[in-house]
Amino acid sequence: MRTITTFAALAATALLACDAAAATEAPAAPSATPVKRPSLKVCNKQADARSLTGPARAQFVKDCRDGKGTNKYSKKSS
Repeated sequence: MRTITTFAALAATALLACDAAAATEAPAAPSATPVKRPSLKVCNKQADARSLTGPARAQFVKDCRDGKGTNKYSKKSS
């Protein structure tokens, strides 16, 4: 009977030790790197190069900052 009690105590101790070890592990770092967005300065330079003004410029800069395609914006004809 004593061996069963000893075995049960050892098993309980082992379970508690495993739980404590699992609780102290650091969480995994995120694997994805943050997405870099173009700066406002870069987007404004691109808008200047395309000679955009008014609402078209504002929309271009917004889309540029969001990383959306900018092919739909054409240069202003002079």
